[in-house]
Amino acid sequence: MQEALIRAWLRRDGCRSPETPLPWLLEITRNETRRLLGRQVRRGSLELLAATPLEDDALAGAAVRVTIEQAVRTLADGDRRVLHLRYAEDLTQAEVARRLGLPEGTVKVRLHRARGRLRRVLEDEGV
Repeated sequence: MQEALIRAWLRRDGCRSPETPLPWLLEITRNETRRLLGRQVRRGSLELLAATPLEDDALAGAAVRVTIEQAVRTLADGDRRVLHLRYAEDLTQAEVARRLGLPEGTVKVRLHRARGRLRRVLEDEGV
């Protein structure tokens, strides 16, 4: 869900009905789940992701409360850049690494830490 919400925020201008964004958010969530499951299958692992399936009502409640835009603005420029490349431009970690001229392991760590910081900001806001 975290990945889907970040992707939705970064592509918020693509929502055709901003007054009722729930169907758009649900579609992004479904697509993100398919993408992650497809990646698992390509790697030869049929293990499902640890996250439990989300109920539409739970997502609707989260979508109403989440203020991702404000939370992302509180992050450092480097965190925002790596998140932007990964989610807004939909680059793989390897592609982000090449774009930034960094080792892939460094990008993985930076993404992990940036998502953690974003998560803490959202938790502090009660989201």
